[in-house]
Amino acid sequence: MNHFDKISSYNQAIGLKAPEHPLFYVARGNKESCNVARETEFTADFYIIIFKKVESGSMQYGRTKYDHNHGKMSFIKPRQITGCKNIRLEEDCFTILIHEDFLSGTALHNEIKKYAYFEYEVNEALYLSPSEEETIWNLVYGMEKEYHNNVDTYSKSIILSHLDTMLKYAQRFYKRQFINREELSGATFTKFNDMLSLYFENRKNNDLGLPTVSHLAEKLNVSPRYLSDMLKQETGKTALELIHLYLISEAKNLLKEGKMNISEISVSLGFENPTYFSRLFKKEVGVTPNKFKDHFLN
Repeated sequence: MNHFDKISSYNQAIGLKAPEHPLFYVARGNKESCNVARETEFTADFYIIIFKKVESGSMQYGRTKYDHNHGKMSFIKPRQITGCKNIRLEEDCFTILIHEDFLSGTALHNEIKKYAYFEYEVNEALYLSPSEEETIWNLVYGMEKEYHNNVDTYSKSIILSHLDTMLKYAQRFYKRQFINREELSGATFTKFNDMLSLYFENRKNNDLGLPTVSHLAEKLNVSPRYLSDMLKQETGKTALELIHLYLISEAKNLLKEGKMNISEISVSLGFENPTYFSRLFKKEVGVTPNKFKDHFLN
């Protein structure tokens, strides 16, 4: 598998023009120029933002290979395994490559890391409505125009301004996508809770630890960050927060039954030691498990 530390080597490998800036690249292309006839798999030291509607072929991001004809806009973080095979597109595309060093010393260096969609899987691409697509393309035109202009002291800040605006719009559009798709796919929170219940049912016959976001996301066929963002949209809480609330609810029930001591309850829920369980319980409830139990029984 190839690793690209320079945008120029990546462009050369897949047949794109040499970048005009060593740390930044933006280009539009027609569907013929964006097709990929061979199989590729690589990692890189730069962010990749692509707009592609695939007619046939497959794309890979992380562990997921996905044959699709719907996904439009994808966001790939540095050093994430990425690949594609026999790609044919239905329409024009654009590619934006941003080396980490291009962002050094700017506010966007830290801001870009806050956008969880750079950790989504390829099948969680951003679907754009016609008006949203127009908004994104206008920003691409602005970046491309500045990219091809003679470089001056304003060039980089203008490009970064357009990029920052694009990322903010993508965040807004993803929130819209979460709302729209909830009706199609069913409430994520309901599925999530059902999966948690099943997990604890299985604990009775298996030596399982605490449920993790990664495990539940895998069972629901989504990436951990996508799951957390969907749940945050629906409930105001992340996947980890909801796992904690579920654990505390189960703990309260066992404490009220009064049949087990704190250590036994801790083990039954999957905690490795009672101290961690007691600390989490106090954080969520405000009192220790012992005080809660004494108060209820008395």
